[in-house]
Amino acid sequence: MSQKQTLNNLDQLFDRPEQRFINRELSWLAFNQRVLEESTRSDYPLLERVRFLSISASNLDEFLMVRYAGLKAQVHNQLSKTSDDGLTASQQLEVLEPAISELIHLQQQYWTRLQTQLAHENITIAEPKSWTKSQIRFLKNYFTTNIFPALSPITIQADHHFPFIPNLGIAAIASMKHHSQYGVVLLPQNLERLILLEEENTLVLLDDVLDYFKEQLFDSSSIDTMGIIRIIRDSELAIEDDASDLIRHFEAAVRKRRRGKVIFIESTFPEDSAIVHDIITKLSTDINKCQHVPYMVGLASINQLCKLHKPELLFTPYHERFPERINDYEGDYFAAIAAKDIVIHHPYETFDVVVNFLQTAARDEHVVSIKQTLYRTSNDSPIVKALIEAAQHGKSVTVVVELKARFDEESNIRWARDLEAAGAQVVFGFVDLKTHAKASLVIRKEGNNLVSYAHFGTGNYHPITARTYVDLSFFTCDPTLCSDAALLFNYLTGVGKKKSYSALITSPNDLKERLLTHIDQEINFAKKGKPANLWAKMNALVDPTIIDALYRASQAGVQIDLIVRGVCSLKPGIIGLSENIRVRSIIGRFLEHARIFCFGNGHRLPSNRAKLYISSADWMPRNFDSRVEVMVPITNATVHEQIMGQILVANLADSEQSWILNQECIYLRNNANTKFNTHRYFIDNPSLSGRGKALSKLELKRQRETMFKLIDTQKEQ
Repeated sequence: MSQKQTLNNLDQLFDRPEQRFINRELSWLAFNQRVLEESTRSDYPLLERVRFLSISASNLDEFLMVRYAGLKAQVHNQLSKTSDDGLTASQQLEVLEPAISELIHLQQQYWTRLQTQLAHENITIAEPKSWTKSQIRFLKNYFTTNIFPALSPITIQADHHFPFIPNLGIAAIASMKHHSQYGVVLLPQNLERLILLEEENTLVLLDDVLDYFKEQLFDSSSIDTMGIIRIIRDSELAIEDDASDLIRHFEAAVRKRRRGKVIFIESTFPEDSAIVHDIITKLSTDINKCQHVPYMVGLASINQLCKLHKPELLFTPYHERFPERINDYEGDYFAAIAAKDIVIHHPYETFDVVVNFLQTAARDEHVVSIKQTLYRTSNDSPIVKALIEAAQHGKSVTVVVELKARFDEESNIRWARDLEAAGAQVVFGFVDLKTHAKASLVIRKEGNNLVSYAHFGTGNYHPITARTYVDLSFFTCDPTLCSDAALLFNYLTGVGKKKSYSALITSPNDLKERLLTHIDQEINFAKKGKPANLWAKMNALVDPTIIDALYRASQAGVQIDLIVRGVCSLKPGIIGLSENIRVRSIIGRFLEHARIFCFGNGHRLPSNRAKLYISSADWMPRNFDSRVEVMVPITNATVHEQIMGQILVANLADSEQSWILNQECIYLRNNANTKFNTHRYFIDNPSLSGRGKALSKLELKRQRETMFKLIDTQKEQ
């Protein structure tokens, strides 16, 4: 092929979006497929494999409630918007629906395999045909005492209105022999789906118990068949721009979510049964069939098995480290941070550092004020309690609470009210923007001066998820960063205007533009024959402008390594377009959640001269355009070395938990001969910036050499 023909083909490639982008929704399904495949790993403890299957089912529920429902709404409203890869909503549904059905089929198939393996470990999900007389006696008493009082069985005529089933609600449906009546029993959502029998580690499914004792619910002589259905409704909240009272607006919106439009139905009835057709008709939905589930609807419930006392079937517990740097200063957080910036690598290093920092600030007589963003936190949040305590001690406390944090709206409303009752100033940010930035600012009187201490995170202020999410917490006393943090909070409380900061980069201001500038700089380095490379770690890569910039960089010769855990719309490895781009996804014991961006700046990575950032933002249009996000430059040498030379290098060297996205847009497990597990490495090896006086220059040099050898070996393979 001539050079002219190659250029013409390349122009055509860029003009056709379907050739440049992977469909976002299909990429998400591929991600959840990778999560599901973790349940098949023989090197994982059995109950952890059960957990991965449960997570896959829960993930799919949220996808259906939000993304799938959004496409259905576009079709219903006859919107002509197309995806980045050029598909209309109806075209996307055509390819998504069989893929969703296949994923559900695999989940059911894997569940049956896991049950067999559980039985080998003496954990049995007993079916009714195998119940012994003593088990039946136990279950009869259990049903009478602990299940039946919570049920409200009703019988309806075939032409009557079907009873309301809430989002994610499960109901047992009995069809009567004369076909003019149905029996309906809604399962309360707080009832355990798996019932533990008196025999150790023997359980039965609640659905089976209802079927077995159906004569106590309905006239058994009239029952023809009985099955289970599960309803999934559209759960995206509609936000009104002129909502004057946001809390009341969100309380009403959350209640309405339970009654959203039915967009998906799981059913244990045969697909061609008359009752399925009647159910679809009565629920006033435009779906044309139920998803047949042969074994168990709502597989997310099997996570209950992980509560069994079977430690040998779970991951070996690890010891969360506490930063030695803070111990060097006898637990004085302010002195430790003032001495030098410090980064905490969760979950390997305890989230208690963040909690203790705020608790210390709440009780310190010299602290004047605390400012805090809250996007998600736990139900019994020590973060919120510390802020309440600070307000009660008379400190000025300002909390920016994001009410639009999906599926956490109710808890955030509750925390907002508790904080206001304690005397804190609660701000809800902007109606049209989500406040997704993770920041704290503590102002302390020291002598005659006010000194500020800032915390920036890549993850939420959530002590529970911090035990399994891999995130970074960055503490600094740097005057420029702290001054920028104060300006950020003024912007969030409505005092300041969108502006450029001295050091912080924010959206929807200039974050995307800064990334594009760095990519262009790497292109210029490549054109000048200098080293040109880019490393980036994130949860999702979707933004088409950024992706096209990466394609241009690849064409210029920039070497690009991307670690994208979830959705990735970029196509790597395509000759003439992206042959210099490599994409991997790490799925393992912990959830990779940190966002880290590293640009070579004219030097071969890893380099202490590279431009390095941590951020709350993924590379998605919503993060750039409709959220308040923060990207923080890392300039401290030790922190820079830890994040780039240790964390990023370890992620790029991982072979045991990595999936490689190939040029056919298929994820394949990494088959490198050299075995390296980034999660295991950080469990065993303490971080750099938290080592304090214990870190020697010789040890630092050895760690660098070890990590560089690993990544060089990976590249060779």
